[in-house]
Amino acid sequence: MLNEQKVIPAISNHQDLKKFLAMPLTYGILMNFQLAQLPELIGMMRAAKKKVLIHSELIRGLSSDEFGAIYLIQTLGVDGIISSKPKVIEVCKKRKIIGIFRFFLKDSISLSQSLEMAKKISPQYLEVLPACCLDIIEKIKKETSSEILMGGLISSKEQIKKCLNAGAIAVTSSNTSLWE
Repeated sequence: MLNEQKVIPAISNHQDLKKFLAMPLTYGILMNFQLAQLPELIGMMRAAKKKVLIHSELIRGLSSDEFGAIYLIQTLGVDGIISSKPKVIEVCKKRKIIGIFRFFLKDSISLSQSLEMAKKISPQYLEVLPACCLDIIEKIKKETSSEILMGGLISSKEQIKKCLNAGAIAVTSSNTSLWE
């Protein structure tokens, strides 16, 4: 579904957006922008034939609940949403757009809780942070049917290769030097 794109840019400023628009990548994540900026940014991405993913919890002025998700889908026509909120992922599934359930691994309790929630909502994709938790990919794959993206603290192409070799289908990164 993600066109086998191995690195998905996480874009948080206009300079990085311009770089992404000039690249042969399809999917990009908008984050750290203001809600009022989204129509113009999405228009720029559409004009460049890009697919728009929004990190709903990192858009200033957007309610990061299911009502914010409905706005992103119905009004702005996004292709997908990243969220740590199960209700947002459920809205994505109902509306037939990409829903990426994001969770942070701090300890074994957070892993157990996140896996239980992932089993309940059965998202198409999981984004697991931080990416240095490679050993856990196999366990997540055994317990869920979701495709796995890794993100957070990725600083080298070698780390990207390790994530992919461990079973992730892609990584998310705001580090522009890793987008190629």
